[in-house]
Amino acid sequence: MFVHNKRLQYTVRVARPDPGLANLLLEQFGGPQGELAAACRYFTQALAEEDPGRKDMLFDIATEELSHLEVIGSLIAMLNRGAKGDLAEGVQQEAELYRSLQGAGNDSHVTQLLYGGGPALINSAGVPWTAAYIDSIGEPTADLRSNIAAEARAKIIYERLMNVTDDADVQEALGFLMTREISHQKSFEKALYSITPNFPPGKTPGDPRFASVYFKMSQGEAMRGPWNADSTFVFVENPPPAVDGGDGLATVELPADQQSTLEAFAMRGESDVNSDPVTGADLGKAGDDLDGTGEADPPARNKR
Repeated sequence: MFVHNKRLQYTVRVARPDPGLANLLLEQFGGPQGELAAACRYFTQALAEEDPGRKDMLFDIATEELSHLEVIGSLIAMLNRGAKGDLAEGVQQEAELYRSLQGAGNDSHVTQLLYGGGPALINSAGVPWTAAYIDSIGEPTADLRSNIAAEARAKIIYERLMNVTDDADVQEALGFLMTREISHQKSFEKALYSITPNFPPGKTPGDPRFASVYFKMSQGEAMRGPWNADSTFVFVENPPPAVDGGDGLATVELPADQQSTLEAFAMRGESDVNSDPVTGADLGKAGDDLDGTGEADPPARNKR
């Protein structure tokens, strides 16, 4: 059960309206790295979680992400508040109003017209939010790693948003949201490493012939580092086309009736490798003697 508290988790203060900045902040409201995506990701993971400790953690963080959605949405609404009234009441000349809404070359005028200055579930480019942003797979050792990466990406977006405004109050609120991404990332890492073993994800072990092998798949001198070090990997300088030792071909055993119909299909579409058919491109170009007169043909002309 959720109960809404009218007070925000973090106080929102905005020094001045800025519809352009509001449009950019939509990235964290309805974007792929935003707070709604995070809340839905962790909430659905919590419902399926069998471990009571991780279940509580996921519900707690999911609920906090909803509070962050309220904070970022309130920032967007406050930044749009002046433009919202101007647009609704038409107090400016058309060109002046358009310039004020357009801001620093972004699409805030579009979001103002479509959504009246409210925080819509879109990203900063106007792309609608989608459940496709939720990448949970129902295996804690995989989902927790995805959660760690999601928190890291969200932190980077908040950093970038802080860099495009000089409003100290907005920067402060964004800094709080950014900092909570760090805390959540630490919780997810602790939860991941409390599972032993946690790598590789899932239950089935990898094929030992390939699990610790590094294939050098690019030409030129190889850069060596911990990602392909001899202490961890068998480094294969020139991997063969078929590393399993087979012929590298794709085959299938077909029933006799399907084999015969497939052969008939292949025969019907077989290419004549000895032919040299005249094509439309040949007919349209100059310089070849296609008509057998001994002279280069003129370019073809469309005839009415």
